[in-house]
Amino acid sequence: MKLVDVPAATIRCRNLIAGEWRDASSGETRDVVSPYTGSVVGTVPMSSASDVAAAVESAHHAWQSWRRTPLKERTQLLFRYREILLRDLDLLSHRAALEAGKTVEEARAGIMKGIEVAEFALSLQNLDDGGALEVSRGVTCEVRREPLGVCVGITPFNFPAMVPMWLYPIAVTLGNAFILKPSEKVPLTAVLQAERMLEAGFPKGVFSLVHGGRETVEALVDHPLVAGVGFVGSSGAARAVYTRASNRGARALCLGGAKNVLMITPDADPDVTIPGVVASFTGCAGQRCMAASLLVAVGDVDHLIDGIVERASQVRLGRDMGAIIDHGARERIVHDIDRAVAEGAKLRLDGRAPEAPEGYAQGAWLGPTILDHARADMECATKELFGPVITIVRVKNLEEALAIEASGTYGNACSVFTSSGAVARHVADRATSGMIGVNVGVPVPREPFSFGGTKTSRYGAGDVTGRQGVEHWSWLKKITTKWQMQGDATWMS
Repeated sequence: MKLVDVPAATIRCRNLIAGEWRDASSGETRDVVSPYTGSVVGTVPMSSASDVAAAVESAHHAWQSWRRTPLKERTQLLFRYREILLRDLDLLSHRAALEAGKTVEEARAGIMKGIEVAEFALSLQNLDDGGALEVSRGVTCEVRREPLGVCVGITPFNFPAMVPMWLYPIAVTLGNAFILKPSEKVPLTAVLQAERMLEAGFPKGVFSLVHGGRETVEALVDHPLVAGVGFVGSSGAARAVYTRASNRGARALCLGGAKNVLMITPDADPDVTIPGVVASFTGCAGQRCMAASLLVAVGDVDHLIDGIVERASQVRLGRDMGAIIDHGARERIVHDIDRAVAEGAKLRLDGRAPEAPEGYAQGAWLGPTILDHARADMECATKELFGPVITIVRVKNLEEALAIEASGTYGNACSVFTSSGAVARHVADRATSGMIGVNVGVPVPREPFSFGGTKTSRYGAGDVTGRQGVEHWSWLKKITTKWQMQGDATWMS
């Protein structure tokens, strides 16, 4: 049975600059390989600094008029774009699954989450983001929200549709021109999104698409006309992009990696806990910054862990869980599992040699893997493995569990599974991560609540979506007006 639609011919990706589709000036391209089939499904151009300069300059030109377009008119175009995405949801879902290795259902859910951010952006015209007040006799102060200018989004492979949509719907609705640089591993979905931005009627240059690798990223971040940067990727890359952008005065918000902690207590409800934990660490094949990675077992919870092992063993590759992004990543994860076992972790479920789905033997497949009785200082308990692997560390009490959570270098998410309100509140109050869950394996906030972590999971101020996303892509202009002298003196006379 077919798991994902594979195009009949190789898809040729191009840059979208000034409303026109262009090849990279160098002519250099790379292959796009599907994790499902191991075969080439597309080619992507490797853009140089000259390609970036053309994109930025056209975006800056477009911004001059776009910023003066009434917010209501900008919103109407975004609404049209939303309708087009819903119309083409099936195509977008299969394309994202094909290039990222997701199941089609996961890809569809990611697109719907991106549309949720767009729907929040549609509400901006109704939010009270400005106003005027008479602050003294004859003196009025007014505040207006202004766009930054040319903004850039640099996004990872794991969510080809969703993560870009964390960024550009809010940015363009506020009046910015936006340039998307997707991962060169997953450019196909970005092309579909760009085509639909044009179809929705966004003016040429308001939304641009530039493909490439590190050289492209550095040229975008370094360009003096780029005023705002949003980045999602590994913590090392996030720190480098943030430092590079902020050093020249650009506003930057860069989200990094994670080592999310799930705590389970003896009173946790098995019907909630077991599927919640398994879905968290196997969803998207563990290739997401909100995946459960470290399970801290508090006290006697063997009945829950046995249930987790049993349920995870029933996960069907290609149906319930997708593939790893490429064979290189798969080999890296297998090496990490091998090392954990050599260091003393007990392998409760071994996914290193799974049976591939019928007809997809060349794909990058790795089954769910559970490492038990690990020490908190082992690499498998501290490193972001970015695969369907969960490490179990046993502790005696909740304070030990909280100490492990607090000692981590990352700070994206922490969840606790419990039937006790007091335990839930205790963890929520003391956990150091930016997003907390109670009986929720993937505690992603819904709009308008914003997405963002702490510690090395985030570089820059604020969060990436919701009201904090509005703050990131805009600034406040304050206007003080006085028309005539007053008979009595004031502090503004």
